[in-house]
Amino acid sequence: MLAHLSISNFAVVKQLSIHLENGLTAITGETGAGKSIAIDALSLCLGERADANAVRKGTAKAEIIAHFSLCNNALAKAFLDEHELTSDEDENSCFVRRVISKEGRSKAFINGIPASLQQLKGLGQYLLAIHGQNTHLQLLKEEHQRQLVDSYAKHAPLLEEVGRAFAVWKDKQKTLKDLQAQAQQREDRLQLLTYQVQELDEFAIEEGEFEELEVEHKRLSNGQSLLEQAQRSVYNLYESDEGNALSVIQSSIERLGELEAHDAHLTPIISLLNDAAIQVEEAAGELRSYCDHLEIDPLRLQQVEARYAKAMELARKHTVMPEELFHHHQALTAEFNALGEQESLLGTLETEVEEVRKQYLHATTQLSESRCNAANKLASDIESQIRQMNMPHAKVNIDVLYDELKKPVSTGLDTIEFKVSTNPGQDADKLEKVVSGGELSRIGLAIQVIASDNHATPTMVFDEVDTGISGPTASIVGGLLRKLGKQAQVMCVTHLPQVAAQAHNQLFVTKVTDGESTETQMLALTKQDRIDELARLLAGDKVTKSALANAKELLKSAASN
Repeated sequence: MLAHLSISNFAVVKQLSIHLENGLTAITGETGAGKSIAIDALSLCLGERADANAVRKGTAKAEIIAHFSLCNNALAKAFLDEHELTSDEDENSCFVRRVISKEGRSKAFINGIPASLQQLKGLGQYLLAIHGQNTHLQLLKEEHQRQLVDSYAKHAPLLEEVGRAFAVWKDKQKTLKDLQAQAQQREDRLQLLTYQVQELDEFAIEEGEFEELEVEHKRLSNGQSLLEQAQRSVYNLYESDEGNALSVIQSSIERLGELEAHDAHLTPIISLLNDAAIQVEEAAGELRSYCDHLEIDPLRLQQVEARYAKAMELARKHTVMPEELFHHHQALTAEFNALGEQESLLGTLETEVEEVRKQYLHATTQLSESRCNAANKLASDIESQIRQMNMPHAKVNIDVLYDELKKPVSTGLDTIEFKVSTNPGQDADKLEKVVSGGELSRIGLAIQVIASDNHATPTMVFDEVDTGISGPTASIVGGLLRKLGKQAQVMCVTHLPQVAAQAHNQLFVTKVTDGESTETQMLALTKQDRIDELARLLAGDKVTKSALANAKELLKSAASN
């Protein structure tokens, strides 16, 4: 619950410090006195955006501090723990501070720790709910009506299941549409690849084959020259009778050997010549073997030339280097196979899309059944409540219309309509066509009372939700708010004495001016103060004895409930 609210330099408030109690607290005051300022300040503590206009004229900043008691509020404690915002001093207390500079800059703190607006909003949903003057207009919107039924039904798992099924269906549909949209492009590419891959398959070049063809082609093309030069080299090195390299070296070895005894410096030279003789002889042997095995095959040359030329032709056709032809063939084959798999996937995906569509429809059917059950009970509860608020002949229907042909959404295929009949013999119709502003306020209040039984927010604030209500109806509305105040902390800005009298506590808002500046103050009323204020609300500016007597009677009657 909200235990204390401190406001400094906010709008027309210079300094305000309010202690709040349990039960129903009525906030009254003259028109224009600033009864809604506390609500505006609390809205900022819940993450609403602020601007420089919120700062009191002539001051540097506005500051709002709200102190909440977290006793029996496990959800708020869990949020603080999750975001590491728990108070070190008292886990059952939470301080929310908002500071707005005159330049419009804003800072937020939770238990003294800097916090984002998103964190304020996240925490705020577990602390306080504000129902403004226009809140009931939300009832006219189909989306809000659906949320009310879903909240009343408490079928979050069904909603999550529908949401998941919708997400899967939407994702597979997108993939299917993308594949279908690319079908013609894919078919054209497949036709081209079929020809290209078949041509390369027939040629079947191996990795590194082109380089080997190039080497072999050079050897075969120059075979005769290679043979002639190799044979001549053998002749010159070893076979020539007129003088070959080996015989020249051997002759030099013999002559130098005769002189070696006269000069030892010739010994290493003779050794080198012996090595040279051995190498010449080995080279001659290798050349003979080369000549014996050198193949001069015109047919093989023709085959190599043909394959070499074909490789060059395919390389030009595919605009790649001949050396890259093998890898290009592998890449085209992989692309061809991948496109073929996509064609196969298309058929599989069509089956999967139909399957997840059935899953989505099954989930939405279950959700619709749950909504129908909840709608009937909620309609009965609302009808019961508003009949107590001077709408004795009211009938409420909540239609849940399931339509498979409706555009699928993550919240199902239902159209939900709140319909009301306020007079006997009148057909139930949509709210906007039947109810007046006051009747809409009563229906909205009834829903809030019903909703409080399901998931009570510790603190509920109503800003003149009794607009358009008067007389006996106002007393009934006040009684409902008092009943609500027994389950949660309720604050209500009101101008109706029948509502204010039902409050457990009452705050009075007044505006004070010295001719140069204006200041709003909020005072807690004693029992006598309450009688005087109720009398003012009953009689206007001129309070009569009759008004005071009526005020006392109102308080006495409320206290007996």
